[in-house]
Amino acid sequence: MKKYIHLTLAILVTFPLNAKVEILDRVAIIVGDGVVLESQINSMLKSIEQRFAEQGAALPPAESMLEQVRERLIIEELQLQMAIRGGVRVGDGELNQAFEEIAKNNEMTLEAFIESLESEGASYEELRDQVRKEMIIQRVQRGKVGRQVNITEQELDGFLATEGSVKELSPELFVRQILVEDKIKAEKVLSDLESGEDFQVLAKERSTSANAASGGEMGWRNLADLPSLFADALKGKKKGYVSPPLESGSGFFVLQLEDKRGSLVRFEEQWNARHILMMPTKLRDETFTKSELEAVRDRAMAGEDFALLAKEFSEDPGSASRGGDLEWLSLGKTAPAFEKMMTTSPLQEISPVFESEFGFHFLQVLGQRTEDLTEEVIKDRAYGIIFARKYDEELENSLRTMRAEAFVEFKELD
Repeated sequence: MKKYIHLTLAILVTFPLNAKVEILDRVAIIVGDGVVLESQINSMLKSIEQRFAEQGAALPPAESMLEQVRERLIIEELQLQMAIRGGVRVGDGELNQAFEEIAKNNEMTLEAFIESLESEGASYEELRDQVRKEMIIQRVQRGKVGRQVNITEQELDGFLATEGSVKELSPELFVRQILVEDKIKAEKVLSDLESGEDFQVLAKERSTSANAASGGEMGWRNLADLPSLFADALKGKKKGYVSPPLESGSGFFVLQLEDKRGSLVRFEEQWNARHILMMPTKLRDETFTKSELEAVRDRAMAGEDFALLAKEFSEDPGSASRGGDLEWLSLGKTAPAFEKMMTTSPLQEISPVFESEFGFHFLQVLGQRTEDLTEEVIKDRAYGIIFARKYDEELENSLRTMRAEAFVEFKELD
């Protein structure tokens, strides 16, 4: 049992799962307004001994292990006291969800998890108490430390510029190139591309590079593996990007970022829509509201300016002043009925009047695109990495200060 059940709360459960804890009521340490019991110390020591035995490793010196256990329990008690003062709690519903997740991660139902746990002689109720305590401590730590962590844009940009982060976070890019002798020819290439010419065709016809026959294909490359001239030009760019002429010792390059791949690559379908909304009220029932909006739609269908109609009639406070424009929307960002109408409406056509949870609408889809969100995902990941580092440092400093300022008295136990 204990070899395959994993508690996935980023916590360390500190009592043995295969033995009942013998409760001893002797106070071992006075900590501020609370105490650490001898039974808590013994329980944690037994748990540590079991883990070392399972791993086949030699135990640390007894005195060293005892000192570490005492300090850990002191810090734990101080944080629990802080939670009480701050009114921090974890309700049964939240705790139940945590255990459902634990059971799921062990490919069990909650009932099967409890049966397996108790078949080893462990107590489900004791485990609930311990997990609740660890969740409360995590909440205290996030509240106390999280708001102290500050990350500037300059710090984020500096981290993203390091060689290690480029290698770790940057996606692989599929790049094509065209090499020509001078800037005039490079600008002609750009002009032809803007006119709709195919990059591969132009590469085959005009590039002097060795890969011209393959349409200028450079294959899949990480930014760290590209020449610095190319890496600087392509860093942070979206799929489909075409560079300006890049001067080198060989001539002038024009690059195309054709595709991306990697765990942080994300593309998202988006729709640019505008709408007019009318909401039923006590003085205007649903039937009358829908009838009024149908009349407004008829005016739009007859050629009146959609934006002006939205400014006059729409009751959506967020978009009415913009002529009903909702800008670019992703899936999951609107009410289900609105999303269904938006994603099925032909471009530029005015939809029928339909009802959502907000009222009655009609809409017009102005455009559709596949947006490259990779750089936003990379920035989020980088922010998370920096935050985690700073959080750990702040937490360590905070706990040290808390321990240094606390009243702690060790009791003599035979």
